[in-house]
Amino acid sequence: MTDLLSRARARALDPMVLDLPASQWGNDPSKIRVVVAMSGGVDSTVTAALLHEAGYDVVGITLQLYDHGEAIKRKGACCAGDDIRDARQAAERLGFPHYVLDYEGRFSQSVMENFADTYLAGQTPIPCVRCNQTVKFADLLRTARELGAAALVTGHYVQRVKTPSGVQLHRAVDAGKDQSYFLFATTQEQLDYLRFPLGGLQKDEVRALAADLGLAAADKPDSQDICFVPDGNYAAVVERLRPGAVRPGDIVHIDGRVLGRHKGVIHFTVGQRRGLGVALGDPLYVVRLDAKTAQVFVGPREALLTAGMSLREVNWLGEEDQSALAGTAVAVKVRSTRPPMIGRFVQQNDGTLGVYLEHGDEGVAPGQACVFYAPDAGHNRVLGGGWIAATQAMAVP
Repeated sequence: MTDLLSRARARALDPMVLDLPASQWGNDPSKIRVVVAMSGGVDSTVTAALLHEAGYDVVGITLQLYDHGEAIKRKGACCAGDDIRDARQAAERLGFPHYVLDYEGRFSQSVMENFADTYLAGQTPIPCVRCNQTVKFADLLRTARELGAAALVTGHYVQRVKTPSGVQLHRAVDAGKDQSYFLFATTQEQLDYLRFPLGGLQKDEVRALAADLGLAAADKPDSQDICFVPDGNYAAVVERLRPGAVRPGDIVHIDGRVLGRHKGVIHFTVGQRRGLGVALGDPLYVVRLDAKTAQVFVGPREALLTAGMSLREVNWLGEEDQSALAGTAVAVKVRSTRPPMIGRFVQQNDGTLGVYLEHGDEGVAPGQACVFYAPDAGHNRVLGGGWIAATQAMAVP
């Protein structure tokens, strides 16, 4: 076990992984400041502890993102009240400074409001991506720079790979914990400043390191829920943020038959089968949501097959010019838990980028992310991604 932990430490603290610039006093770790984003979970706590153990000038920062009272009640969610306490206690025990920054207003505006509006538009939001894109990798990154840090370090399971042509974003070694899907919106400038020491480790190695370091977070469960959504009740959050905005409407079969009524499109997502409130004998699935007419369209499973996607807010991390991508192969993920699928880029009539899937996919919904990976055998390098604006059977160019 000692050898295994030593190798895990070495991988996390590999100079090529940390890639920390020398301070004006040289390569003495104690002269190199790093800010570690500490959520209170095992991953970020181990990250901070390893860097502190290696002698770096560690500053831990935890973000208070939503209502303090609600936070204290929440269990198993990122940045909750107990998590803030756990991060503070870990920093105090290890002996490095720790600060809690109140980002509640920014989080509400950039993440929660967007979440509600996306659901009301009949789309499927991914608030964790928005949080990384705005609050964590914009506001927190700026704070780290202001503190004179050489890098902002996180416990994300993703790899930052330095090459002669620049820094690349790669999937984590632990495929089951890989978080690259949620980091597709990371810009090249942000990637140059960010560090991810755990990307080359397995989750069980991280927990073993936590136990070896004597961290209370060693056995702490991973966060599973969206932090501001109690009990997974998305509709209740939307109704609280947008009172009176939810409209009832018809449940319509794709053949035109009206099958029933519903209380609001926010209660449905594309691909949903259970809880529709209607039945025809054969299984029915939500195929499409029309927020303007408040209609929920249902149909058989084969109606879910999507051949292509139009995208918006595309973030590109590849070397190629986006305007020259049409027709080129790419691997994509439209769900964080699904393996990459082979497709190719298409140029749409309005000049924006789209993706055509070679074999199609089910349950692809507007509002989700389409993340690009290199189309080689490993699909390891992240080339960027975009938000799905619409789905359709796109013509093969």
